[in-house]
Amino acid sequence: MTPRVSIPQKQYAGYIFDLDGTLVDSMPTHHRAWLRALRENGAPPHAFLWDEFVAHGGMAAPDIVADLNRIYNLSMDTEKVANQKRAHYDYLLESESLPIIPETVNLVRSLQAAGIPYAIGTGSVRHGALNTLRSAGIADLFPIIITPDDVPPGRGKPNPDIFLLAAQQMGVPPHSCVVFEDAEPGLQAAAAAGMDSVTVAPPTPTPPLRSNM
Repeated sequence: MTPRVSIPQKQYAGYIFDLDGTLVDSMPTHHRAWLRALRENGAPPHAFLWDEFVAHGGMAAPDIVADLNRIYNLSMDTEKVANQKRAHYDYLLESESLPIIPETVNLVRSLQAAGIPYAIGTGSVRHGALNTLRSAGIADLFPIIITPDDVPPGRGKPNPDIFLLAAQQMGVPPHSCVVFEDAEPGLQAAAAAGMDSVTVAPPTPTPPLRSNM
C-alpha cells in the first residue's frame, strides 16, 4: 500500500493536524452526508460531486454552503443546511467505525511519548470532530482540539485563525509549527499562519463521483 504521507525528517516544536482525511478516513462519509443535505435543499444533482467536495476540504460547513450558493445561484439557508449535514453525518456514524490513517496517528503517538506538543486544527465543529475521533477510537489522544467554534464566524480555513490558536494553546511560535493537511484551504491557512505544511494524499482509488444516497 502506498503511504499517504511522507513524515518530514525536520524536527518541529509543535505539530498541528487537520482531522478529516488527515488523521481519520472520514471524507467519504462526510460526502454522503453532504449529498443528502444538499439534495434535500434543492441543490442540483451535479452539485458537490467528489472533486468539488475535496476542493472545499477543511472549510466550515456554513462557508461551504455559502460558496455553493454563489457557484450554483442558489439561496440555501447556510446554517440549516450545515446542521442537516451534521445530523446526517452523526446518523451515518451510528453504523460505521471510521478507519484511522496510520502514518499520521502513529506520528501523534510518538509525539505524545516524547512530550512534544501537538494539536488538532479542524474545519469540523467540535461536536462532529469528537464524534469522528470516537468512531475511530482515538478520542483520548488529543488534549487540544481547535474548531470553527473557537474562532470568529467566517474566520475558518483558508484563514489562519484556527492554526494560530492551536499554536497559542500549545505554547509554540507559529513559525516553529508544521501542519498536516489533505486539502487546499487548509494548506492555504498554514501558509497564511507562517507555518510549514505536509500534504496527506487522498485514498486510492477515490470514491465514485456519485455517492449512494
